[in-house]
Amino acid sequence: METMAIKSLKSNASRDDAIRAFSSSGFANKFWQMRNGPLQRTADAYVPCRLYQTRYELGGAMQTRWFALDAVDGSLDLLEFPRLPASQELFSIETRNFLQPSLTEARAEELLREKVLRVVFQQGFFKLRRRGLAIIREPVEMYLPYWLGFHEKRGAITCRVMDAVRRRIEGAKASAFFEEWLTA
Repeated sequence: METMAIKSLKSNASRDDAIRAFSSSGFANKFWQMRNGPLQRTADAYVPCRLYQTRYELGGAMQTRWFALDAVDGSLDLLEFPRLPASQELFSIETRNFLQPSLTEARAEELLREKVLRVVFQQGFFKLRRRGLAIIREPVEMYLPYWLGFHEKRGAITCRVMDAVRRRIEGAKASAFFEEWLTA
């Protein structure tokens, strides 16, 4: 695997933060370690994403929101931004721990539409005045940083995932996403 320079959103969690999160003494971590063994290693990983501006009318007011959708298969949670990320919020990193984009533009827009409508529904879908949801792809190319924690029990290695932007441990969907990439 070759190294490449990529543009990544700045991480809000250091390797030490990730190790603390993967090794904390909370119930969820203790349960995870009981099932999957202790933390053996950590690694950073970067997921390509596409940034979109969405516009819709809700309760008589026009809403504009920015969302990042992973460009691998669109299965990870959306990341919302209060505004378009500025260039100083991105940094260049030389790494080999990045996934390749493989999602078509048409499929990405279809997935984004479904996910954004779910977000709007949580705000009060009945307030949605027009059925129209405008989706505009922004020309920003960037990667999202994650921390991977590798646990081993009886020779079986499992991967736990921390979103390095939101500083939160992800669930089984993200673990499966990265395990699939690692075994490919």
